[in-house]
Amino acid sequence: MYESFFLRAVSPDEPVGAWLRYTVHKDPGERPWASVWCTVFDARQGGPLMHKITTDELGVPADGWLSIGDDAAIGPGEAHGVCGDASWSVRFETTEADLRHLSPGWLYRAPLPRTKLTSPAPSATFDGEIALAGREALRLKGWRGMVGHNWGSEHAERWIWLHGVGFEGDSAAWIDVALGRLLVGGWLTPWVANGAISFGGRRHRLGGLLARGVRVAETPAGCEVRIPGQAGLVVHGRATVPPMSAAGWRYGDPGGGEHDVINCSVAAIDLAIDVPGSERTVVRTRHGGVYELGLREHDHGVPIAPFSDD
Repeated sequence: MYESFFLRAVSPDEPVGAWLRYTVHKDPGERPWASVWCTVFDARQGGPLMHKITTDELGVPADGWLSIGDDAAIGPGEAHGVCGDASWSVRFETTEADLRHLSPGWLYRAPLPRTKLTSPAPSATFDGEIALAGREALRLKGWRGMVGHNWGSEHAERWIWLHGVGFEGDSAAWIDVALGRLLVGGWLTPWVANGAISFGGRRHRLGGLLARGVRVAETPAGCEVRIPGQAGLVVHGRATVPPMSAAGWRYGDPGGGEHDVINCSVAAIDLAIDVPGSERTVVRTRHGGVYELGLREHDHGVPIAPFSDD
């Protein structure tokens, strides 16, 4: 099994963002081990800064979610850690209810999908500092982002995660949606989307097990999607990765094998939202988006960080 708590935060003014991840892996009959990941994106400087440490020292604090080693922990409202040449202490707050992506809810108890996900804070505000050796510290003052949680026994065969904040014209709007294709009995399912979008002060569910009409065209440089939602709503979205700004990681699959994961947490996202009986709503965030693509191929052209997922 694996379990992961993570957060992403992005500057409101510059294409600079941070992605912090706390993970646990456990093989049958073996001791669990944990990793702390720190990635800092800066589209003005090209490739991201990436660090990772792994240890078998982990626990669950009385007032938190996960602690790793002596220096890293994440819980409600705060996260701190040390990872290579990076250290951080950040606080977050949200006015949003948590997001349980999968719909219907009984999918959280079902064997499939083998990855479950939620966002304890689908839209959050961050304050604090990330210190980087040899570089100016990042001072987070009102940065926007999210806090996520996923767990399971198998990654999807192929997946996309889209998250966006800081939209022009609707500063409170956000989108948080996962799209996946599962390998079931040697058969690759069509794309299935699960998540939500909030705009105009109202949250709308996207996708779901029975949703029809999901369309995806993806490359390592971005994607175009069509995602149906509740009450006839349809979101047409495009994510664009600034040149050379994506991070590449290699995730080990709990059952064996591996995926390459391409993530850009300073992506541009354009959304056109159609609601029956209303005019189309168009919003854009220039660098407040996340585009993540998980895939089996290794010829995508994005450099992979020099550490494995073990």
